[in-house]
Amino acid sequence: MPDLPTPKDAAEAALFSECWDAVLSYADLCTSGSMAANQLAREAFALGIREARAAEDGTRRGAGRRASRLPRIPLLLTAVRTTAADWEARGQGHKLDPDLRLWLNSDKAARYTGPPLRRPIALRGLRDMQEPDAALLWLAEVEALPLRAVARRQGLDPAASMEELNEVRGLFRDRCHRNHLDTPMDAECRSYVRLLDAVTRSPAADTPEDLSRHLATCVECAEAAACLRLHGGGLPAALAQGVIGWGGLAYLERRRRAAEVRLGAGRPDAPDPDGDPSDAAASKARALRNGLLVAAVLVSALALAVSLMPFGDSGDAALSPGSPGDTTPVAGPGSPSLPSAAPGTSGPGTPAPGTSAPATGADSPTPSDSGTASATRRPEPEPQGTSSGTAGTGESATAAACVAEYDLVNQWPDGFQATVTVTTATALDSWRVAWSFRDGQRVDQMWDASVAQNGTRVTATAADYNRSVPANGTLSFGFLASWQDKNTAPQSFSLNGRTCTLA
Repeated sequence: MPDLPTPKDAAEAALFSECWDAVLSYADLCTSGSMAANQLAREAFALGIREARAAEDGTRRGAGRRASRLPRIPLLLTAVRTTAADWEARGQGHKLDPDLRLWLNSDKAARYTGPPLRRPIALRGLRDMQEPDAALLWLAEVEALPLRAVARRQGLDPAASMEELNEVRGLFRDRCHRNHLDTPMDAECRSYVRLLDAVTRSPAADTPEDLSRHLATCVECAEAAACLRLHGGGLPAALAQGVIGWGGLAYLERRRRAAEVRLGAGRPDAPDPDGDPSDAAASKARALRNGLLVAAVLVSALALAVSLMPFGDSGDAALSPGSPGDTTPVAGPGSPSLPSAAPGTSGPGTPAPGTSAPATGADSPTPSDSGTASATRRPEPEPQGTSSGTAGTGESATAAACVAEYDLVNQWPDGFQATVTVTTATALDSWRVAWSFRDGQRVDQMWDASVAQNGTRVTATAADYNRSVPANGTLSFGFLASWQDKNTAPQSFSLNGRTCTLA
């Protein structure tokens, strides 16, 4: 009988779950399909953990001096970018998003790995802060977690958390200002340094016309202005773009959506007697989440053994991509969820735990099913093969065969996240994927495609940047949706009007 997890195990499990969610969310943005997203996330997570522990070892050897590094989550996100660049260099760029590949081969990407004084101001400013302060700023501004939750996680007094956050914002501004002064710049940029500092301090200050023109043409000064201007709500975007780089704004939007999902119905209006802004419904939701977290700790013990042991004192190699124990799903952007499959099961997905794919035969899961498969009734077998024709589509009878894979990434009361991956036998100049929900589910948000829904029928249309798909290539997109009573997997998938086989 395995030993019960210790409090240290519980802390490691919670940290692993939180960080993996963020890493997988960004990896999904960087790749062209869910399989590649999981592989990129695993490799980046291994790299980031090695770097974090190396920095911790350096701190101990330095007699208490803290090694300069980013907080855990932004450190892991930069590891995703580094791993993606390594893929591109090793000839695996076809797995990456085409726009990311263009960015990786541009001068923009070089700024994040070039001379330290030339790197983005936000990246330098966050790195120069004490790690607890930097973590507080990142969790509150970029991860969009409720401030009281961030305060509890950081061991702060919730009543004074806003004051603490404002102080940390001021520290970040101070570090960014110093880094801006240290940045090599030409005479024109140098002439605007004091004026830029002055106009960004007050929300009432007007930006002179000449400074405005300069900011419109100088990337470095515009980045500095975004970091120095704490008012106006632009700080989260400045942090995300400055630290992550490509896809920073898209990542920021995903984290905000995930935070909204966690909050469920939203913050209650009335405070309770002890001053906490909560009511009976919120208390019940917190109790449920706490219960789920306790269970998650127990289930995560095996996952931790697979995912975190390679970084122990033995100095063994990091996770090898494709090893059987390297695909353990963890918590995602919904309320804390349980990885219900044992380590070693596989299932591609986007930022969240517990992927599952609809079965093509009997109701029992196949080896490719994992995660929340037990939470969702399997659909009836779908007709196999492709149709020989579809009336009214104007397409030839020899239209491309297609295989559709539906992954339930995460599920919570009244909501869920899923991805759809379609493989086409022939090249496409554009695509339109449709399916039918069985239980009245409604799509609320979709990424990497535009969505239209008419009753139970949903249609996803290609975005401008992913219209073209090569022969035997895949297209992929994800969405958030709501459900009631049941959340059965959808059926009747089609690509450009032609019926698809279910994977």
